[in-house]
Amino acid sequence: MRSRMQPAKLLIFLQIKAKHRLMPNSKRDFIIPVFVPHAGCPHQCIFCNQNTVTGEKKSIPSQKELDNIIETFLRYKGDNRNRVQIAFYGGNFLGIDDGKIKQLLVAATKYVTDGLVDSIRFSTRPDTIDDHKLGCIESFPVRTIELGVQSMVDSVLLLSKRGHTNSDTINAVGLLKKRNFETGLQMMIGLPGDDENKSIATAHLISALCPDFVRIYPTLVLAGSALAVLYAKKKYEPLSIEQAVSVTKKIYLVFKENNIKVIRMGLQATDDLKEGSSVIAGPYHPSFGHLVYSEIFLDKIINMLKSQNQNYESILIKVHPKSISILRGLKNKNIQTIKDLFCLKSIRVIPDISLSGDEAKIDGLIRSIKID
Repeated sequence: MRSRMQPAKLLIFLQIKAKHRLMPNSKRDFIIPVFVPHAGCPHQCIFCNQNTVTGEKKSIPSQKELDNIIETFLRYKGDNRNRVQIAFYGGNFLGIDDGKIKQLLVAATKYVTDGLVDSIRFSTRPDTIDDHKLGCIESFPVRTIELGVQSMVDSVLLLSKRGHTNSDTINAVGLLKKRNFETGLQMMIGLPGDDENKSIATAHLISALCPDFVRIYPTLVLAGSALAVLYAKKKYEPLSIEQAVSVTKKIYLVFKENNIKVIRMGLQATDDLKEGSSVIAGPYHPSFGHLVYSEIFLDKIINMLKSQNQNYESILIKVHPKSISILRGLKNKNIQTIKDLFCLKSIRVIPDISLSGDEAKIDGLIRSIKID
């Protein structure tokens, strides 16, 4: 005797904790970037061609240039924003001489005083953080300081010609926390001498420092960098896109487990950052973070379906509208992978605004025949 089992609905919620831009109804910070390429850098790291990374050719902007940048960005701020910050990026901010630091901060502070901006942020090297430098900025509305850590493995830092050690990072974070600065740490993967285990170890060591947020950057071979010379001599092999996504995914999950926000994965796209232009080689993709989140969604769904130990003919996956493309993957890669792995005839993906951007709900209908 044959009988059809009653359809059973499978509800699976995936808690992925994607970054804030994936969350519906969340306000984003409005960042006004002011680039100071190479300013304050004591030397050039092996991977660096800062003009390419920032898309800027000049060094420290003049007062007029600074005002023009800030006022231009403010015109596009809109109302649905969280805090507004002026950000000095691209150089080693606290490596600049004290007078120039004060000049830049005075110019930026004017916009805070006028109520147009909430605070100031900047990026700098770990070995520039000391009581003297922090004393120079304490009278200004600096809220956020990012450190270019890159690695917590000293051998990797040495090969990358960083000129600092992991101890410098540990000491710097301690000083920043003591003075209640919001602290961000930047790390890189695929540096000379680096590997997956060392990158993951760096993520764990960074997590132990309890930063407020982190960024993860894959190493690229940029024209004009010392790394480009090594690459030409076949003494350096960059990560592939697939390798970089895989390693970054694991690192992201380390930070997630430690409740540390990942605010960026991969360099922001500029005209110079295109393979065949300034990028000679390496895992550059304009939507690198999208690739990582997509892999995380895929892994979670596969693991959930495997754990059910059931056969499905078709499944229905619900996600927030903003997460549909991440779930599907580029060119529907995730959908095809799931179909092939579980021999599914069809997968439907539909929007569900009741879900947050980091959740997926799977409604699976069992279509099996039981023979008594």
